[in-house]
Parts: sequence; C-alpha cells; structure tokens
Amino acid sequence: QQYNSSKSHYENVPFEVPESWCWTTLGEIGNWQAGATPSRMRKDYYGGNIPWLKTGDLTDGYICEIPETITDKALEETSVKLNPTGSVLIAMYGATIGKIGILTFPATTNQACCACVDYKAVTPKYLFNFLLSHKEEFVKMGGGGAQPNISKEKIISTLIPIPPIAEQNRIADEIERLITYIEAIELNQGRLEQSLKLCKERILDMALSGKLIPQDQDDEPAIELLRKINPSFTPADNRHYGNTKITIPRNWCWVKLGEIFAVVSAKRVFQSEWQKTGIPFYRAREIVKLSNCGHVDNELYISIEHFESLKNKYGAPEADDIMLSAVGTIGKCYIVNKNDRFYYKDASVLCLKNIHNLNSEYIKFVLDSSVVQMQMQDQSKGTTVDTITIEKAKGYYIPLPPVTEQSRIVKAITLINHTIDKIAAIL
Repeated sequence: QQYNSSKSHYENVPFEVPESWCWTTLGEIGNWQAGATPSRMRKDYYGGNIPWLKTGDLTDGYICEIPETITDKALEETSVKLNPTGSVLIAMYGATIGKIGILTFPATTNQACCACVDYKAVTPKYLFNFLLSHKEEFVKMGGGGAQPNISKEKIISTLIPIPPIAEQNRIADEIERLITYIEAIELNQGRLEQSLKLCKERILDMALSGKLIPQDQDDEPAIELLRKINPSFTPADNRHYGNTKITIPRNWCWVKLGEIFAVVSAKRVFQSEWQKTGIPFYRAREIVKLSNCGHVDNELYISIEHFESLKNKYGAPEADDIMLSAVGTIGKCYIVNKNDRFYYKDASVLCLKNIHNLNSEYIKFVLDSSVVQMQMQDQSKGTTVDTITIEKAKGYYIPLPPVTEQSRIVKAITLINHTIDKIAAIL
C-alpha cells in the first residue's frame, strides 16, 4: 500500500511532519486481532506446546518467555489466534492497560491483548516505539474506572506519523542506542549512590575510632565523665570491643548504654484509648519514619487529659531523650526536640532518658553505626520478630570519647554528610 505526503484527509494532526512522512491510523498500517481464553474446564486445551500470553507477561520490551501454554486442539477449536514472530502486542484493559511487547516467537494471547500482524508500510520496531511513547495516552483513553478499557476500535483509530522505511529503521536504532546509554547511566548512578552510602558508613567508622578528627590531649578523658556519673565505674577493655574492628584512643572508654542512659518503656495504652485527635501516639513504625525523614503523618492520638495523667505518673519523652524502635525494624533512632509532645507504645518503642545531659547527636550516630547495629542484630537472631528489650538495650557497648570531642565529631560528620547529600541530590 502506498502513502503520499499529503495530509489533507487528516485535518487535526498532532504536529507537522517532514514532507517525506505522512499521517495515517494504526488501523491502516496492519491487521489488529484480539486473542481469547480457551475454556478452563477443558484440561485438554492447556499444557501443550503453543505459548499463550496474558497481559501480565508483557514487559514493554521483547517477549522472550511465556509461562503458560495451550494445545493444538485449543487452537483448532476456539477463537484463539496464533500471532507470528515480530507481532506487536498491547494490553487493552485491567491493571496492565497500555503495556506492550514484541514477540520473539509465535504465540497466542488472551482476549485482553491486541496484536498487530501483517504490517503495511511500518516496521515492528518503529510501531513498538510509537506505542511505547503513546502509553500515557492509551491509559487516559481507558478511563479511570475499576476496570480501565481501551477497545480495539480506539487503538486502530489512533493517528501515527509514518516516515520512510529506511528512516524508521534509523529511528529505531537510535532509540535503542540511547536507551542503552540511559541504562548505563542509571546503572552507574546506582553504583555511585551505593558508594556514597558506603562513604557515610566509612566516615562514621572513622569517627568512632578517633580517626576522623585530631585528638586533643587537653580534653578531659572520658573516664572522668563516667566517674562523675558513677564513682565506682569500672571501664571495660579500653581499646577494643568484641568482634568490631574499631580500636578506640586511650582517653576514650567502652561503656554500656545502660550505664549512661536510663532505658525505659511506656505505660501501656490500650487500643480502646486511641483516638483521631489529641496528643500524637507513636509506635515503632512512626519512630522509623521520624528517623528516616524527620517527620510523620501521624494516625493515632490519645486525649490531652490522658497524656497529662501519664506524664505526671510515669513521665514522658523530653528534649534530648532518644527514642528507639524496638520491634520489627529495630534500631532506628529519633532525638526528641524541645517542642515535641507525644506518648509512645510500650514494648515496640524504648526511650533512652538522657538524665546526664550527654551529647544526644553523638549517641545517635553511635546507635546508627555498624558497631551497635551488629550488636542489635546478633542478639535478635532466633526470634520470630526482631526485638530489643530493655535489658538488651542496656547491655549494648558504645565507644565514648571526651565530652568536647563528642561535639567536634558531631560537627565534622554533619558537615561531611551534608556535602555527600548535596552530591546525591544532583544525581
């Protein structure tokens, strides 16, 4: 079939095309046929050697594998049709609407899939790329109902610009080249993002071994701080702990978390006491969100009166306390700020009461580090759900530098992480 460059019979074309191109419809460039589903009651229709594609098998690329098959008997006795190699397929309804594929071998399809066969003046690769670029339009055509649907009639009436065959091949080849280039960029981006993540972890390890910033010999040793907290404090091995590779400087100390923080859980709040307004009520999932992004769209609350009663009797989180997710996704931390007013779920969240006014930002860095995260994971093995109990939390060892060095470490890590985050943001 010959097409000339005249566009007079299509008055409302989407855009102008070169003189050697022309506008036509998808219905004019090939034969379109829908598939069928042989009766599931007939076992003799399934399990043969003829591939039978469902729309979930479409990949927006070449179709190289189709799990389900039908028999020759099904092909002979039902309305299912065999589509040749190179057929371009498009999903017409359901969750996969607009997904496409090119067959690399002959195959049949179900009725939710439409196939273009017997091409006229168009190559399969060019048609495939056009359909891929038009996917959003097909989705819009399907509407927003419970079962989106684009009929065969809507498909074949869609306008398509047709270049000469040689140019179609050049366009398809250039698109494949660019896609390969983009995929390589995305792969390298993923590698760079992973490298930046590992860089943050390495910076943290260096900080917790006293290698990130110079040591100041005039700093009061950490042991003096610990003896102020507890005059009978006896340090553990002063240089090394367990299977960690971190060795700390001589004026630092290994200390158990329970020796410098009061680790507590909340008074139980019954589900019947939850409500939709009032004082926020945080479970482990909310602490995880706060740890990851610093804010949370809260779902649960308790009354102001109930909160005040609990606070007066049992206490509530205060500024510079550290909240710790203790069930499920364990070990995520959030530092309470001075404007926070919330209560928390018993058992699933622990509160590290900062009763000695330690540098909470430094402690959070330590809790986020591999040093403590490994202790958390090792002590949760063998349980159905990862859990941190009060006693476990009290027993975690952390490296504690002099007070003034804690502040310098926090400042250095924050500055470096900010730079890393700026690099990640432009990827």
